[in-house]
Amino acid sequence: MGKRKVGALEKVDADLANLQYKVRRDPASYRDDFQNQYNQYETFRELFLQNPGTTDSGGIVSLRDLIDFISHVASCYPDLTAKFPDDLIQIISLHHEVLESELRDKIVGSLVLLRNKDVIDSSKLLNTLFPILVSTPSKSLRALLFTKILSDLRSSNVKGTNHKLNRTIQTVLYNLLTSDRASPKGIWAVKITRELWKRQIWTDSKAVEIMKEASLADNEKVITGGVRFFLGGDKEREEMADDTDDDENVDIGKLRHQAEINKKTKKKGRELKRAADKVRKQEKKKNAPHPLNFSALHLLHDPQGFAESLFTKHCQNSKSKLALESKILVLQLVSRLVGLHKLTVISLYSYFLKYLTPRQASVTSFLACLAQATHNLVPPDVLEPLIQKIANEFVSEAAASEVAAAGLNAIREICVRQPLAMNDTLLQDLVMYRKSKDKGTMMAAKGLLSLYREVGAELLKKRDRGKDAAMGLRIGEMKERRFGEEQAGEIEGIELLEKLKEEERRKRREELGLPPDLGTDEEEEEDEIDNWKNWDVESDSSDDEDGWINVESDGEDINISDSDDDSKPVAKKPRLSSAPADGADGEKENSTTPSKSAEPEAKKISKLLTHHILTPADLKKLQELKVQSSVTSQLSSFKKRQALAAKHADEGVTSADIEAPAKLGKKMTREEKIAGAKGDKDEHHKSTTAIRKEKKASEGKSTTNKEKARKKNFLMTLGKAKGKQKRSLVDVRRTLKGHIERSKRGGKRGNAGM
Repeated sequence: MGKRKVGALEKVDADLANLQYKVRRDPASYRDDFQNQYNQYETFRELFLQNPGTTDSGGIVSLRDLIDFISHVASCYPDLTAKFPDDLIQIISLHHEVLESELRDKIVGSLVLLRNKDVIDSSKLLNTLFPILVSTPSKSLRALLFTKILSDLRSSNVKGTNHKLNRTIQTVLYNLLTSDRASPKGIWAVKITRELWKRQIWTDSKAVEIMKEASLADNEKVITGGVRFFLGGDKEREEMADDTDDDENVDIGKLRHQAEINKKTKKKGRELKRAADKVRKQEKKKNAPHPLNFSALHLLHDPQGFAESLFTKHCQNSKSKLALESKILVLQLVSRLVGLHKLTVISLYSYFLKYLTPRQASVTSFLACLAQATHNLVPPDVLEPLIQKIANEFVSEAAASEVAAAGLNAIREICVRQPLAMNDTLLQDLVMYRKSKDKGTMMAAKGLLSLYREVGAELLKKRDRGKDAAMGLRIGEMKERRFGEEQAGEIEGIELLEKLKEEERRKRREELGLPPDLGTDEEEEEDEIDNWKNWDVESDSSDDEDGWINVESDGEDINISDSDDDSKPVAKKPRLSSAPADGADGEKENSTTPSKSAEPEAKKISKLLTHHILTPADLKKLQELKVQSSVTSQLSSFKKRQALAAKHADEGVTSADIEAPAKLGKKMTREEKIAGAKGDKDEHHKSTTAIRKEKKASEGKSTTNKEKARKKNFLMTLGKAKGKQKRSLVDVRRTLKGHIERSKRGGKRGNAGM
């Protein structure tokens, strides 16, 4: 029997990839062919639905190939494929547990492809995939669905925030957590929300409310997921932003250099164009205003109620079966909320009493939580028993050096936030440990001593107060603080801006030939006008305006116009009080002058803040002055107390902070010393030449001709070497002469004159 010839159309029908290519180019001409394939797909689908768990490889492969083909060209025939997405949704929703794995993955991929081609919208896709995600027992399918859901949400928010879709998905996740608090399904709401928060796609309070409900769930995994979000979600977001910035760095100069030297190809041209577009986007992103990414802890609607609910449900409740690690995480979140928002949860402090013993597991974490939950509005009588117990349990001669150092450091961290919790007797006993032989204990005690020299020197003995604290108490600069007392805040470094403005005013007066230390009312008015003129200007320099100036002539004020361009500026009248009639009044006036010059600095600062409006130009100049000057060395004692109290306000206190002084006195092993000495050095030694070559390669630069000749294959250089040996003296002379002429000419290219 002879071999049958296969027609062209039969070949097209047999090759779906080829047909797919033809349909995309000319949909109208291949409509009948597509209709035949679609009818075949419907036949396979009906057979499959009769037995979804079938293992017939031939039918499954054919159905999978047809689904892939139709999903790629469905946008070309919307009338014929109107029911195709619903068919796929029905198959995956009803039979995802028994479907063959490759067919199941193909259906999910086809649905995503239909979404990318705008055949279906994101809401329909996500509402199909999410119920399967939380119910399927297949681990591989869960991973696939999680990836697809995240990628679709990211792509939907690329050009702009899709508020409608975000609200829909957030409502679904919120209902998933609140409908059944004991269900482990809520962990997927936590994972999706945390990932989108990390990528700065969801940054609103609705996402924070979802994680708040997760923290109040009954399932331990869901609880720890929600709590970890509040404790570390913002740090993850910052790290992700830094990583994306590092990855996007493109050296456009290197690419241009390579494009000039290497062979010109279309691919290289496209790469250069993409790099230029990326650089343009980076510049646009750099110049864009900084987005207001608030911390999750600041977006909470009711932090007081949230902290009380967390503490009551997971810590105080005797029926709570949380492990110790999970309970510590909850305590860290509660204490962080209390310290950050200055909440009042009195029962929290008595809860710590039973855990403040050196034999308690993870005791440094409990000490860090206690320090974190302290602020200046906590009553001192609530904290006194806690400090006393820490001192009795941790700080004693019988305690180990690490224990004493941790106890002293914990007491210091508490007293930084509420100095009134310490009494003079206990403080003087604790300060004596600065003479300890252990380095960690000594440093912790010195830290406590230096703290109270700043915030409560009156509790120390005179010999322990130090020079600055003793002088401050003597002149009345340092005063005893009272509970609940709040001092008016100041703009840090404002004295630097005031000094700059005073110097500019003095220079203007010296240019006009006036005394530098005196001013006029008109000068203040001009300064105010210049202040408004320079609202958006970086420099505050301004020119004098033309106008009417009052000058004194024979005891009378005469108005003279200086509008003439040729006339020189006339000196302005200094602002002085009227001349006294007798000498006694003159002495009285002279006696008031030094008292005004000795006016405290604080009054000058308050005058600048109350009499002037700081423009954006002033604030920018203030920032520059703060960078140039060492502001921390010029802080007052009040500002130093503020800086100490604000420590860890956003980052929080960790167990490592409590254990830090104890590590100072600990001897390092030989391996630790070697690792510390190496630091970030490379494991393998590199010569200077190797480092220079790597640097040149990273910059896109090539090697020199000498280096290329040195690396050349020996067999390739053999003929040239033999030719040199056979040359006569005349040939050598001709070669050298040509070399000299070329060098005079500037090489082969003749660049001598350039």
